[in-house]
Amino acid sequence: MALAALQIVDRFERLMAVAAGGETDRHLAHLCIGPRLGLGCLPLNLGLKPSAFAQLIERCFPGGEVHLALEAHEAPLLETRSAMRDELSILRDDERQELVALLEDFRVPSVPRELSLIIATGCLGGDHLWRDLGFPHRGTLSELMERAYPDLKALNNRDMKWKRFFYKQLCERGGGYVCRAPSCDQCTAYHDCFGPEE
Repeated sequence: MALAALQIVDRFERLMAVAAGGETDRHLAHLCIGPRLGLGCLPLNLGLKPSAFAQLIERCFPGGEVHLALEAHEAPLLETRSAMRDELSILRDDERQELVALLEDFRVPSVPRELSLIIATGCLGGDHLWRDLGFPHRGTLSELMERAYPDLKALNNRDMKWKRFFYKQLCERGGGYVCRAPSCDQCTAYHDCFGPEE
């Protein structure tokens, strides 16, 4: 493993060591850390308003926001990337709000609403959702879906890729995201939706 990758892993493990809460909160802490290490496509504020972001940080890192300070040599690049991602989120806010509404219909009450906003923001990225959220593999996202949105996870009984699954759900709700195939089995892009994610 390259030195830079080892340093990211080390910083990530140090930050997770001070994270609070149960498993869902640990997933949220992971989401908070990712953009600060250049992982995923989320902006530094995860697509949240400042007050909601501050509350989330306090929930995941009680009294420890100092742990999430950007490294001085990385701050300019990360802040520039974050600003561009915030702009994208604003330009596609109608789409993001449709995704939030879908997720909110299935969110477990004990899970903070902010998670739906974060996942919807991640859906605006151009890679697999687990990568756009900065997770190490798809299983982490599936585990989070099981804990936070179990009924929605159960609907994905063919193990469709998460981002495509969400947009398929929007299509079925009558949104503007229409798949032209008469059924998944007849679609020429079947493996794009159901194939392995690497």
